[in-house]
Amino acid sequence: MSLHKKTFKQFTFQHFSLKLSTFKELSTSLVVIASILVAQVPFADNAMAAGAKQEQKKKRPTQLVGPSVGKKVQKAFELYAGDEKKGVESDIDGALVVLLDINAKKDYDKAYVSRFIAVMYATKGSQEQEAIKYLKLAVAPDILNEVDHGEAVKLLADLQMQTKDYKGALTNYYAWMEFTGKDDGNTWVKIAQANYELKQLDKMIVPADKAIAAFGDKPNPNPYILKLTSYYERKKYKEAINVLETVILIFPENKTWWTQLPMFYLLVENYPKAVQTLDLAYKQGFLEKESQLKTLANLYSSTEAPYKAAKLLEKHIASGDITRDEKNISALANAWHAAQHIGTAAKYYGELAKLTNEAKHYRKQGMLLKQDEQFTKAIPALQKALDLGVKNKGRIYMSIAESYFYLEKYKKAYAAINKAMKDPKSRKAAKGWKGFIADTARRKNVSI
Repeated sequence: MSLHKKTFKQFTFQHFSLKLSTFKELSTSLVVIASILVAQVPFADNAMAAGAKQEQKKKRPTQLVGPSVGKKVQKAFELYAGDEKKGVESDIDGALVVLLDINAKKDYDKAYVSRFIAVMYATKGSQEQEAIKYLKLAVAPDILNEVDHGEAVKLLADLQMQTKDYKGALTNYYAWMEFTGKDDGNTWVKIAQANYELKQLDKMIVPADKAIAAFGDKPNPNPYILKLTSYYERKKYKEAINVLETVILIFPENKTWWTQLPMFYLLVENYPKAVQTLDLAYKQGFLEKESQLKTLANLYSSTEAPYKAAKLLEKHIASGDITRDEKNISALANAWHAAQHIGTAAKYYGELAKLTNEAKHYRKQGMLLKQDEQFTKAIPALQKALDLGVKNKGRIYMSIAESYFYLEKYKKAYAAINKAMKDPKSRKAAKGWKGFIADTARRKNVSI
C-alpha cells in the first residue's frame, strides 16, 4: 500500500528557517557595546567595575587606550550617540571618519579601535564585510579586555553567519563559548544551523541536544526543529518520529507538530497511529487546511472507517472548507457507498453526474438506486447513461428491465430485456430474465 506517498505530498514539510537577528534589531545592544568602549577611556575605575561584573574564565589585566587615542574615540562616540536634547542625531558616518583617521601605535589601541570601527559598520547594517574585516583585526591579537574580546568574537560569528561564511561562524561560536565558559542555548542552535547550511546533517544532532539541555526548564522549539530536519533529510523517519512525539508533549498547543507527526507515521506505514494522531488533532481544532481534512478522510477510508470519512467530507464540503468539485464529491459518494449507505451514495453520484454530465456517473447512480429499490428514480438515471454512450449497454438494459419488472410494468420490462439480448455480454443472463418476465406477465394477464 502506498497511501503514504500520495498523502505526504499533500503536506509541505515545514522546515523553520532560523533567522539571525538583523543588526538593526540589535541596535540597542550595539549602543551598549559602544558605550562600554568609550567608558573605558576616561574612567579607569568604571572600566574595572564593568569587567568585575562578569565572571571571567581567563584572567587578564584590564587595559586602557592611550590618552591621544582616547580623545578621538570619545569624539567618535559623541558623534555616534548624538544629543537628543539638543536635537543632534546620531552620525555614524562622522564617527567612522574620526575612527578611521586614528593612527594607533600600540597593539591594544589598534585592537580597541578596530573593534569600535567594526561595531559602527555592523550598526549601519549594510557593510557586514567591513565589520568582519575589522573584527578579525580586533580579536586576532587576543589582548582586548574580557568583556570586549568576548563580545567581539560573538559579533564576528553572527556576522559570518549572516554573510553565509558558515565555517568561519562555527569556528568563532566555539571560540566564544570556550573563551567565556558559557553554555548558551541560542549559540548551540546557531551551530546546528550552520552545520545544516554546510550540508553536514549528521553534525546537527549533538549541538541541537546541547541546546535543548542549555535551555533547561524554558524549552525552545528551534533545536527540535533542527533535529527533525536532520533526520528527515537523511530519511531517518523513526528517529524523526521520536523527536515529534517528544515535542508534542512539550509544546502540545503547536498545531504544526500535530499535523506533521501523522505524516511521518505514514512514511513508516504505521496507519493506525497516523489516523489516531490526526483524528486527535482534528478534535482539537488543529486541522485548518483542505488538504489536512482530506488526508484524514483518506485515512478513515483506508483503515476501514468509511462512515467517518463520509461524515467528515459531507460536513466540510457543506461548510465550504473542502471544495465542492468533481474529485471531492466522488470521494464523498464512494465513502457513503463503502459505508453501505446506498441511498445517500446514490444521491451524491447523482450530484456528480449533473456536475460532469458523464455517463459513468449516471450509470453508478442508477445502479445504486436500483439496489436501494428506488426503481422509479433508477430508470431515468440509467436511461441518461445510455443516451450519453455508456459502455456495456446490455447490462444497463437489464437493470432497466429489472426496475420495470419490480414496478410491475411488464411490457416495458420485456422491451428492455429484448434490447439486453442484443449484447453478447449480457445475452445469457438476459435470456433467463426474458422467460421470467414473460411467465409473470402471463400469470397476471398482462399483454406484452
